[in-house]
Amino acid sequence: MDPSVEPRWLSAEEQQAWLAFVGVMMRLPAALDTQLQRDSGVSHFEYMVLAGLSEAPGRTRRMSDLAGFAESGLPRLSQVVGRLEKRGWVRRSPDPTDGRSTLATLTESGLQKVVETAPGHVEAVRSLVFDPLTRAQSRQLSEISQRVMRAIHPETGCPGSND
Repeated sequence: MDPSVEPRWLSAEEQQAWLAFVGVMMRLPAALDTQLQRDSGVSHFEYMVLAGLSEAPGRTRRMSDLAGFAESGLPRLSQVVGRLEKRGWVRRSPDPTDGRSTLATLTESGLQKVVETAPGHVEAVRSLVFDPLTRAQSRQLSEISQRVMRAIHPETGCPGSND
């Protein structure tokens, strides 16, 4: 940024909105992680990996695609998938169509873990995010989130969006 150009400071209203948004970004993941650890013995990140595999065709994704879905780098994802493999919930194998890639597949045991874990997780999401909002606010949250994600990642947009 050109040091001779005055920064575009936030207005008081924008500052208030920003601090509220930062608070949500910091506290919501921790609250979801706490619920999942307490009720199911998995972290939020582990659950997102399992859920991402459960929604994929054949319950299988390339590790690189799974990393994108989980908003993670490959090294972190590889460590987590290794832990999930030890629990018997995920299996890794070479991609037969591309020897440089590795596939992650959700096992039957892993699918059962997702099925057992999902109701508590969705209830936490509902009570923490959607119950405090009106239907109109929920729609606004979706639109706002998609716009912010497009600003952050114009090429990929927001997971779950209809764009």
